[in-house]
Amino acid sequence: MRGFEGLTIRRKLTSISMLSSITALVSASIVFLAYDARTFRERMAARLATEAQIISFNSVTPLLFHDGDAATMTLRGLQAETAVRAAAIFPAGGDEPLAAYTRDPAAGTALGAPRGTPRSAALFEADRLTVLQPVQFEGKSIGTVVITADLRELRARQRRYAGIVLVVLAASFLLAMGLSRTVERTISGPLLELAVVANRVSMGKDYSVRAAGQGKDEVGVLVTTFNHMLDEIQKQNRDLEQARSELEQRVDARTRELAMANKELEAFSYSVSHDLRAPLRAIDGFSKVLLVHYAAALDDRGRHFLDRVRTATRRMSELIDDLLGLARVGRKDLVRREVDVSALAGRVAAELARRDAHRAVRVEITDGLCARADPQLLAIVLENLMGNAWKFTGRVPAACIEVSQDRGGARGAFYVRDNGAGFDMAYADKLFGAFQRLHLDSDFEGTGIGLVTVQRIVTRHGGQVWAEGAVGKGATFYFTLEPKA
Repeated sequence: MRGFEGLTIRRKLTSISMLSSITALVSASIVFLAYDARTFRERMAARLATEAQIISFNSVTPLLFHDGDAATMTLRGLQAETAVRAAAIFPAGGDEPLAAYTRDPAAGTALGAPRGTPRSAALFEADRLTVLQPVQFEGKSIGTVVITADLRELRARQRRYAGIVLVVLAASFLLAMGLSRTVERTISGPLLELAVVANRVSMGKDYSVRAAGQGKDEVGVLVTTFNHMLDEIQKQNRDLEQARSELEQRVDARTRELAMANKELEAFSYSVSHDLRAPLRAIDGFSKVLLVHYAAALDDRGRHFLDRVRTATRRMSELIDDLLGLARVGRKDLVRREVDVSALAGRVAAELARRDAHRAVRVEITDGLCARADPQLLAIVLENLMGNAWKFTGRVPAACIEVSQDRGGARGAFYVRDNGAGFDMAYADKLFGAFQRLHLDSDFEGTGIGLVTVQRIVTRHGGQVWAEGAVGKGATFYFTLEPKA
């Protein structure tokens, strides 16, 4: 019921108890009053019908001899019936009464002759009861007795009983109020105490408190269940706290181990790079000396082999540089700030044009590109992606590179697009693997580390990188710098 929604349990219990009690009492009172009124009307109608039958029996002779005085004396017997207001004896077919009786002559009560075939009847109207009784002699109707009574006695009885009902209702209301308060304290008291304990647990996170037991009824079961729940929560909290402490210890240990491993790896990478560079430089140097000073002693095949040796040493040196650069990217602290991507891409494009001045490549960079990222790492991303685009458009007459942002897409990804060699989408999953190349070294040089570096930088920013392309139709590399909410 909507009227009880905003009430406390205490008031709900009181209201429901009072409402049910009052409803039952009022219903019973209404039924009692209605039943009493009906039975009183029936008794009154039966009483007046008996009087009418007596008068009818005594009116035979006056009607036969048209003796009005005798008929009047017969009607005066109704004086003892205080409810009768008027009475009359009508001869059969006559409009004027043979005799009439009026308790209050000043009121001028007049009765009309009955119409139709005379028959016994009791007719209740708004404020009176009319009883008709035919007078018969030798099986024929010779007249009709008409008696009219008021219902003041019924009204007085109803008022008296209504007063009694009101007194009973008031007494019952007070009794129900007292009983409901007792029930309220019995039921709502434990619930309120339970609510206080629950609020203390909720606000103070104190799971050591317990609600007092309240017997074995439903409320007691609720309190017991609540206490068991607190026991389980307290146990789980202890277990979680212990697990958290152990986890923190393990994390600290793993962090120290990882830091030590990173330091060892860094030292190892520099040591390896130094140890590898020295023999590479020696191989390249001696190969160059042979080509310069002993070229006359070598045939074409020997010079070809020395050229291949020098090319391999340079490629090995580039691989070492790229691997060291990849390691540095993973170790560098990420410092985000607002970066003008358009200006950064412009600087990368200018550097590429300076290195390869003989090529005419059209570079289109959308103005107003901005991102919140580490500027140094973002520069490495653009250098690798735009450098790849520059490299793979080397055999296209009208080379074009586009740097922009897919602002209409759900991710708002930046992209670098070219119209170069492209790639087969069936091998797209190999693009970002170390040393994975989709083109021959004889077609396009490279180490296969650039896209791995791009992926690592983008992943550190919390973004994603992917590519789309087709053989001979160019490629598009997309990247985001932070996950979309």
